[in-house]
Amino acid sequence: MVETIIVFLIIALIVTGILLNPLLTKRRRNRLKNRPFPPLWSAIVENNLPIYSCLSPAERRRLQGHIQVFLAEKQFIGCGGLQVTEEMKLIIAAVACLLLLNERGKYFPKLRSILIYPSAYLVNETTSTGSYIVEERRVARLGESWINDQLVLSWEQVKQDTCNWRDGHNVVLHEFAHQLDQEDGKAEGVPVLPRTSDYPIWADVMTQEYQRLCHDVQRGTKTVMYSYGATNPAEFFAVATETFFEKPQQLLKQHPALYEQLQRYYQLDPVQWV
Repeated sequence: MVETIIVFLIIALIVTGILLNPLLTKRRRNRLKNRPFPPLWSAIVENNLPIYSCLSPAERRRLQGHIQVFLAEKQFIGCGGLQVTEEMKLIIAAVACLLLLNERGKYFPKLRSILIYPSAYLVNETTSTGSYIVEERRVARLGESWINDQLVLSWEQVKQDTCNWRDGHNVVLHEFAHQLDQEDGKAEGVPVLPRTSDYPIWADVMTQEYQRLCHDVQRGTKTVMYSYGATNPAEFFAVATETFFEKPQQLLKQHPALYEQLQRYYQLDPVQWV
């Protein structure tokens, strides 16, 4: 009898914890969002995020709140001898949180650690070149997003991208778009959408636009999106996200259906910031 009561109490505590955890998390995050944003932080973000001055006062305040939650929940790890500074953390957090600006994300729930290398880093890549033939080689990378709990960035590339905001290439936007895509445990270019009814039109538009990019790349036609987006649907979503935030006018003009899908997903209209 006593053992049964103990088991019941344990189960009750577990259930209570499961029910209370989201509420406690929301309350903690709200406290972080409502903290005053340090003036030094504001200066760092303004000096390193070109789009920041184009945001409305309300959007800036939301971004500041998201940055504070992000910094409290994510771990930054320097690699290759790099010493991670407060400025580095702020710049990465500011760009990443643009994707969450209008409350459409959950702060990249699977992500725990952000690894930062001084510049491009080398990894071992294994590819299959035929039946039972496997080739391993060393390749240089500027960033990558892992499904489990880590994301990797080249600091040199992060700085280069913030200094060239309108070129359509941004490693932070790219890799964190992958994080959004991977929230359901898969990397296939389909993030978690607000409604079930959103998936069919997303699939139709994204498939058509992906095939169009692949066709243009094969023909050597100049495109507003980087050709790397033709690698697979997951890379297409990441590249489209980069273009949406950095070259919104061109994307809207040349790919209106794609722009509309990204606008609905991110609940933002970057054309207004230009």
